[in-house]
Amino acid sequence: MRPIITLTSDFGSGSSYVAQMKGVILSLCRDIELIDISHSVAPQAIRNGAIVLADAAPRFPHGTIHVAVVDPGVGTSRRIIYAEIGGQGYVAPDNGLLSLLALSERPRLIISIENREYWLPDASATFQGRDIMAPVAAHLAHDLDPRKLGPVQSSIEMLAWPQAAKSAGGLTGTVIYVDSFGNLITNLKRADVLAIGAPSSLIIDCGGLKIAGIVPTYGAALPHELIALFDSQGRLEIAKVSANAAVELGLGVGEKVTVMQP
Repeated sequence: MRPIITLTSDFGSGSSYVAQMKGVILSLCRDIELIDISHSVAPQAIRNGAIVLADAAPRFPHGTIHVAVVDPGVGTSRRIIYAEIGGQGYVAPDNGLLSLLALSERPRLIISIENREYWLPDASATFQGRDIMAPVAAHLAHDLDPRKLGPVQSSIEMLAWPQAAKSAGGLTGTVIYVDSFGNLITNLKRADVLAIGAPSSLIIDCGGLKIAGIVPTYGAALPHELIALFDSQGRLEIAKVSANAAVELGLGVGEKVTVMQP
């Protein structure tokens, strides 16, 4: 099977930056599969990128190399790292972009990418995705021993991810992500929510708006109806059927969401 390299960034669909990275990778390693996870991560939104990676990357085959560039600190003293997590390799800035993945499974190997032999010559300070991360990924696809990239590290940068809190009245969480449909994705997990009661019996409070019960699908409600359901990752989601909940409700990341018995 040909090696797989994926790309995730905040470059946007109209940018040439993605093509430049692909050009570098293909110039060094032609016999690969190049797959875009997303280039629509909100600009410089590290948490957004971390969620996209944590949702998508583990679905790929063992040994896939994931290159992620959401990097407001480009050119500063922050490291660029290679990390092995869950049987897959990640090349990314060490700015918390891999921290949600690392919460699920501790990295098996972490390398600070410092060996310039595997960079492009005259690497720029402002496009390290093209000049450092892309060529490193290509060399790794050619079976380069990652330990040749630089010194082994003991840890990566970890962001503080909000945790759900239990109380006598139920369970309180936070909107951590707004997807491309405007659905409000929370950090409340299915098992924790269902421990409170049957889905149809629960009350969900989001931004002062009360939702009666959790439905199984969007199709179980009427157009423009405000609903709660579990997304494909098993997280509680607040949505408006055939509409953009975030825009219409004026709610976003950081909003508190409480699940309770009536």
